[in-house]
Amino acid sequence: MKKCTFLKTFYQTRWGHRFKNREELERYQEKELQLYHKFLLQHSPYFSQGVPKDFRYMDKTFMMEHFNELNTQGIDRDQALEMAIRGEQSRDFTEMQGEVAVGLSSGTSGHRGIFITTETERSMWAAAILAKMLPKGKLLGHRIAFFLRADNELYQTINSPLIRLEYFDIFKDSQEHIGRLNDYQPTILVAPASTLLDLTKYLENQTLEIQPQKVVSVAEILEDRDRDLIRQVFDLSKVDQVYQATEGFLACTCSEGNLHLNEDILSVEKDYLDDHRFYPIITDFKRRSQPIYRYRLNDILVEDPDACSCGSVFTRIAKIEGRSDDIFYFKKADGELQMVYPDFIRRCILFVEGIQDYQVTQTEDGQVQVALSKRSSEIEEAILNQFQVLADQKGFIMPTLTFMDYQWDTSRKLKRVQRLHK
Repeated sequence: MKKCTFLKTFYQTRWGHRFKNREELERYQEKELQLYHKFLLQHSPYFSQGVPKDFRYMDKTFMMEHFNELNTQGIDRDQALEMAIRGEQSRDFTEMQGEVAVGLSSGTSGHRGIFITTETERSMWAAAILAKMLPKGKLLGHRIAFFLRADNELYQTINSPLIRLEYFDIFKDSQEHIGRLNDYQPTILVAPASTLLDLTKYLENQTLEIQPQKVVSVAEILEDRDRDLIRQVFDLSKVDQVYQATEGFLACTCSEGNLHLNEDILSVEKDYLDDHRFYPIITDFKRRSQPIYRYRLNDILVEDPDACSCGSVFTRIAKIEGRSDDIFYFKKADGELQMVYPDFIRRCILFVEGIQDYQVTQTEDGQVQVALSKRSSEIEEAILNQFQVLADQKGFIMPTLTFMDYQWDTSRKLKRVQRLHK
């Protein structure tokens, strides 16, 4: 860790970035963007002649195609990919190229991507996330339990004599972690929503005996009903959320429990789908080894126009609704397709009493499978009625619904609503 970089970033993020209004924030962002443009021009081969006229935005495909000329560290894509795959296979993620750490990102769509970070970037990331997420009043002495698909030097940067981090592999069954968690007694628990839900079972039967001061949901969409259950079982006033991707530390919850974009770290352009839903196009001011410049994510974010009582001027996010890949499409009477956002599908389930664990999947033939942990003819009939109401509202032909028993695949991210693709 670069200690000076860490301390400077921590101070700026925790106490320095206090913007009085949006105008002040936007002036700061414009200055950072100008500095970033200057850096790209000087150090990234792809941008050495300026931004190409045909350039619109980046995505994972673009990043992989232009990996060698985009990155500023002279890292070869194929060599980096080999290194990342070796780490995944061996579960040993300590291999680096000099100070450059390499990680593999499969993403929700399954397409492989590579991300790289320098020691400076890892120090800045660690400082930013700790500055925003450590509880008020106590900064030191925390024991963080971090459940991840893959460990990486990025996460190990947090470790220090003052703050301890332990990595827990989510590929293992949660039961395998119980003894270690009881011994470790984390003050902060960070895990995907599915893992947190799994751990609630062991808390309820008193096999797991921990009392973290803060629980943070990462990597998966945190459904309202899941958040309420986790909060209740862990006996907390709120469950925090971090919206983190390999492309950056994008958003986190404030003191009031509301999600805000980290607009002191990155610029977010909004590609609107309607009045409130948008795809974020991000530019990360601090990512210089692998430039993140106008990178379009396929996450659907829902903007909350109301001011937050925490006083932040950063954009407030009502929810992360899902991926564009998981928008459902149903046929209309005229043969056209009607697009239905994941949130409307969720409501068809959650408006029904007695629902516990569930998953709704649109198959490649357009039909819908509904998996339920608690099934009854009354519940299934009520779900059918809710889908019919939705079909009438949106003007599409009612699809065939098939009901089945719910089985959670622990090897994949939990997605309550998903569309299968060829």
